[in-house]
Amino acid sequence: MKKIGIIFCLFIAFGFVNELNPQSKEITQKFFPEIEIENTTPALKKTKGYTSYEELIQFLNELQLKHPEILTITFIGESQKGKAIPMVSLNKKNQENKVKVWLQGGLHGDEMASTEAMLFLLEKLLNDPNYLYLLDKLHICMVPMANIDGYEKEDRYAANGLDLNRDQTKLLIKESVFLKQTFSDFNADVAVDFHEFRPYRKEYAQLGNFGISSRQDVMFMSSGNLNVPEKLRNYTNSVFVKNAQLALDKEGLKHREYLTSDKVLGEIHFNQGSNSARSSATSYALANTISSLIEVRGVGIGRTSFKRRIFTGFTIGLSYLKSAYEHASELKEILKPDTLSLVVVKSKKEITNEPLSVIDLETNNEINIEVEIHNASKSTATLSRNRPFYYLIDNSQTELITKLHILGIKTETLTSDKTLEVESYLVKEYEKSPEKDEGVYSQNIKTEIITKNILFNKGSFLVNMNQENAGLIVEVLEPEAPNSFVSFGVLQTNKDAVLPIYRYMRNEKLY
Repeated sequence: MKKIGIIFCLFIAFGFVNELNPQSKEITQKFFPEIEIENTTPALKKTKGYTSYEELIQFLNELQLKHPEILTITFIGESQKGKAIPMVSLNKKNQENKVKVWLQGGLHGDEMASTEAMLFLLEKLLNDPNYLYLLDKLHICMVPMANIDGYEKEDRYAANGLDLNRDQTKLLIKESVFLKQTFSDFNADVAVDFHEFRPYRKEYAQLGNFGISSRQDVMFMSSGNLNVPEKLRNYTNSVFVKNAQLALDKEGLKHREYLTSDKVLGEIHFNQGSNSARSSATSYALANTISSLIEVRGVGIGRTSFKRRIFTGFTIGLSYLKSAYEHASELKEILKPDTLSLVVVKSKKEITNEPLSVIDLETNNEINIEVEIHNASKSTATLSRNRPFYYLIDNSQTELITKLHILGIKTETLTSDKTLEVESYLVKEYEKSPEKDEGVYSQNIKTEIITKNILFNKGSFLVNMNQENAGLIVEVLEPEAPNSFVSFGVLQTNKDAVLPIYRYMRNEKLY
């Protein structure tokens, strides 16, 4: 056993962990035994490999031929390598004002079971009479293979090497623009993004005598962002997440809140949940949506426990659909936008020491270890500002306006020149990253708010905060926000500059 542990640590030290499948047969049989399910999807019908793009299209076309009155296939755009991205719509034309549910898989190309779980769920919804009733109240849109180029090479990233789930606000990647525009046009009430996580991380080699691995089948990420109304955050967790966890309990599948780790100055830090708008769970929630990101145990272990992983995703997807159906009347009330008096620009996570259930690789037993957890669901504001009634944007900033529209944010324009008293941002401190991260040179700034009268030309853009996506407006337009257009370098600036974005504090119509 000692020899195995040393070899495992050496693999990690030399960077080979991504190619290694360290899940032994003993761990699989003891903690993650296969679950038998029907072989209804392309990958399940073969013993090696995964559903290819061609098999995906054939599978969808065959379902459409059998269910033309319910299923519609549209192509929302093309990948960087020219592959059309399919979206499936399931909708009985029996009533209006249905609950709209967005389901997405394969945003990371090496998370294969996320795509397969979507296909398994789709087949069940159409061919199992026990589930067809859900479409009486639900309109479902599903993108099963969001990152086709990455999927085809079994790589996390898009063809240009960028991460689609770090591009939810800066929108630099071709696929991101298509996906976000389609999501905005659909105007979902519920959104679930299916992923897989790596159970063996490099830093885990430092824990225990010979390293640890995750014990969970699945983790749930719901937003802790303070610009998401508290009632929406609470309802997401107390109804949708809780019901899905109960469904998993019945199947003997282990779950917890989303947890990841990184190494800071030699110490391992665990982060629980997320409040970052750069990824889908928070980005969708800020668009006034019941939103979760689902992480099933799977990256780096090939087809090990493949059916179990698919069944886990299916169980959660079905539970979210059932919750949407059962609470359809309540959802409309929950999703009414709140008007908060303050907007949160920056926040910090609460830090606690807690026991974490893991698998000890020396003994192959489940143990608890004490870890430091930075909890996003218990965040507190470190920088807040009074909520404006409008943001005004100089009419030269057409790129910003285009991105706002892709995000589903409505804008108007001044119909004549106007002198207005506004709050402006003066850049007092400025730092630009020396290297690109996710395709951009990030900017870290501090501003001073100055109130003054400014003449705005006809055609200047107005962003009314009285709209559903108001939380997302704050995240991209407040310059110090971690995922803003300024922070991501979409809007370039420098020290002592006045930003071409302004805050209007009076409650009066400007257009």
